[in-house]
Amino acid sequence: MYTLYRLNADELDEGFLQSLKALFKGQIIEIAVSGADDASEDETTYLLRDPTNRMRLLQALENARRGDLVSVDLNDAQS
Repeated sequence: MYTLYRLNADELDEGFLQSLKALFKGQIIEIAVSGADDASEDETTYLLRDPTNRMRLLQALENARRGDLVSVDLNDAQS
């Protein structure tokens, strides 16, 4: 499971930590912290760094521009 939280650092409290513990109970988790403005730039840079990944992402954008999209019913994926 991947969950992204975007919040003000002043909102971090014991309740937030308890909700994380409940959501990921018994699992090994990884926590990365960055400023919100920096995070999106870093993710984009990371994804575009690999030439194969870059080609796939650019092809996906071109497919979307042409309207060549695939619909997925997430309810079907849960079985």
